[in-house]
Amino acid sequence: MARALGAQAQMALAFEIAYGKPPDSGFIKMPFVSTTLGAEQSLIDNDLIGGGRDPSPPALDTVTADGDVVAPIDTHTFPLWLKSAFGPPTTTGKGPYTHEFHSGAAKLPSLSIEVGLPEVPYYGLYSGCVADKINWRMERSGQLTATVNLVAQGESVKDQSQTGSPVSPAAGRRFGHFNGSISRDGVSLGNVVSADLTYANNLNRVETIRSDGKIEGVDPGIAALIGSIEVRFADQILLRQASKHAPCVLEFGYELPSGESLKITAHSVYLPVPRREISGPGGVQVSFDWQAARDKTLGRMCAVTLVNSSKGI
Repeated sequence: MARALGAQAQMALAFEIAYGKPPDSGFIKMPFVSTTLGAEQSLIDNDLIGGGRDPSPPALDTVTADGDVVAPIDTHTFPLWLKSAFGPPTTTGKGPYTHEFHSGAAKLPSLSIEVGLPEVPYYGLYSGCVADKINWRMERSGQLTATVNLVAQGESVKDQSQTGSPVSPAAGRRFGHFNGSISRDGVSLGNVVSADLTYANNLNRVETIRSDGKIEGVDPGIAALIGSIEVRFADQILLRQASKHAPCVLEFGYELPSGESLKITAHSVYLPVPRREISGPGGVQVSFDWQAARDKTLGRMCAVTLVNSSKGI
């Protein structure tokens, strides 16, 4: 009997026309690092008494389908995750193409995602997947990945793929930590050790009474863009801004030698006044847990701009 191996695992996704209904075609093979996407149905303790101290059989509770996908941040497949979190972009140019995603979309697209383990064989198709959060960390070295948290409606398990003939994405390039940069109000921000970014849709599950135990859908709540910046304490630029409670523009970007790039612009960022700790004889570091808000002039909180060689996303 063959045993499942992560090295042989497969993933394919397609955007749905109607929530919770997998399309017949249009699936794309997706690279990924790991995933916890799955469905579970817990047990409810039996509350009957009168039969002695040993319990009666438990009952099944509702179905919960959700999980994370850790994906590479590249030029051609990561835009699909951006589309799931922000909605369709506005695309301009004639090659290279510029795709701009905006925060706060009133309606978010849903996905059908299949995770397959061909050795078993096992193919789980998760329909009605909507991106709740997307986050990643900027560092000096290592592989650059993002974690996408998804809320799904349900799961369909079969012993053969349910995606037809998924196509391979166009060959893209992967961004790396060494391609990264951070700026504040258009000026490069120095002495940054690491940074974290999280964009959240704060989804609300619509939990209605259904015979199949699934949710009816999800509604997006108030969006959030939060993060942290760890800096070596070399000046008081950020401290002064924090004490004045004044907003700034933070820009997190990556650019490849080929000219392809990814830029996340938070238009109105507020910083807290942090504690300055001296933990020993080494360098002193300060962490700022920032929050972004809607810019009154632009009417949005943030924008993500991707430049690549693909016209459609």
